[in-house]
Amino acid sequence: MITTTAAVALLGLGAATAVAQDAPVAGEVAEGSLKGKTLTFASFGGIFQDGQLAALQDFVQKSGVTLLSDGPTEIAKVQAQVESGNVTWDVVDTADFPPYVHCGTLFQKLDFSKIDTSKIPEGQTSECSVPAMNYGVVLMYNTEKYKDNPPQTWLDFFDTEKFPGVRGIDGSGDFTGGLLEQAFRATGGDPKAMTADDIDTAIDKVRQLGPDTIFWKTGAESQQLIESGEADMAMMWTGRAMTAVKNGAQYTPAWQDWLVVMDQLTIPVGVKDPDASHALINAYLGKEAQEILTEKTSYTPINTEAKPEVEPAVAAFLTNTPERQAQGYQQNIKFWVDNFDTTQEKWSAMMAGG
Repeated sequence: MITTTAAVALLGLGAATAVAQDAPVAGEVAEGSLKGKTLTFASFGGIFQDGQLAALQDFVQKSGVTLLSDGPTEIAKVQAQVESGNVTWDVVDTADFPPYVHCGTLFQKLDFSKIDTSKIPEGQTSECSVPAMNYGVVLMYNTEKYKDNPPQTWLDFFDTEKFPGVRGIDGSGDFTGGLLEQAFRATGGDPKAMTADDIDTAIDKVRQLGPDTIFWKTGAESQQLIESGEADMAMMWTGRAMTAVKNGAQYTPAWQDWLVVMDQLTIPVGVKDPDASHALINAYLGKEAQEILTEKTSYTPINTEAKPEVEPAVAAFLTNTPERQAQGYQQNIKFWVDNFDTTQEKWSAMMAGG
C-alpha cells in the first residue's frame, strides 16, 4: 500500500524524471520531429558554410527537416526581413558584435531551456546568441619576403618602415574591434584605457598604412591574396589561413596576440517557427557535429568534448590549446558595443576613402 506521502514523493520523482528527459542534449533531435518543415540557414559561404551544412546532415536526416542554405550574412538583409515582417532566414550565423548590438530588436532572446549550452566554454553565450565555433584572426606573413626578420606581433603589422610591404585587412563588413585596439596600441596608447575619443586615433593608424593596403571583401579573397603573394602580410581568419598554407602559400602565422573571435548563431525576430530554429542550434552544438565542422573547416570546435581527427597542418591552426589560449588577445566587446554606431560610421568613411 502506498501512503499519501509516498505517492506525493513518487509524483515528484516522476515530474523530475520528466523534466530531465525533456531537457535538451546538445546534438540530439527527436526522430521525424521536423518532418514537413523547412529551415533556412544563413552564413558566410565558402568552406565554412559547407562545413556547417555537413555538420547539420545528421540533424537533417533524423529530424526530417528540409534545410536550405543562403547568404552571405548581411545585417541590412536581416533588418529588411524583420522590418517587413517577412523573415526567411531561420538561423543566422553573424559576426561577433551584431547579437550584442541588436539583441531584442533584430535577434530574439534565446530560450535556453531548448538549447544545451553545458559544453560551451564559459562566458561565450549571450542573451541572443551562442558561438558558432571558436577561431582567431591571425597575422599571416610571407616567409620568403621577411626571412630572418619576420613580424612577431600586430605592432610589427603597423610598422611600415621596419616591415615594408602590402597589407591585407578585413574589409568584409563591420570593423574588427581587436584590430583597432592593436592599432591604438601601435600609437603608444593603452587599449584597456581606450575611450571614444581614441577611436579616431586608431582608425587613423589603419589609414596610415597607405595606398598599398588591400581591404579584402571575402574570406576567399583573403586566401587568394596570400596564395598569389599579392599581400606580404594579411589579417586572416584561421580557417582561410590554414587552407592557403595547405595549398602551398609560403606564409606562416605570428601567433602572439592573435585576435580571439567567434561567429555567433542567432535567431531573427519574427521567424515562423522558433522551436525549429532552436532545435537546429541545439543539434549544431553537439559533439559529433562540432567534430565534423572542425574536420571540414579547421575552425576550433565549441563543444568541449569534441575531439576532431585532423592532420597536423590543421591542428596547427586550432586555437583551443593551452599555448594558443595564452597567446590570444580578447577584445573589449562592451566598449565596442557601446561605441558601435560611431565606430562603424568612421570605419565606413575610411573604407570609402574618407
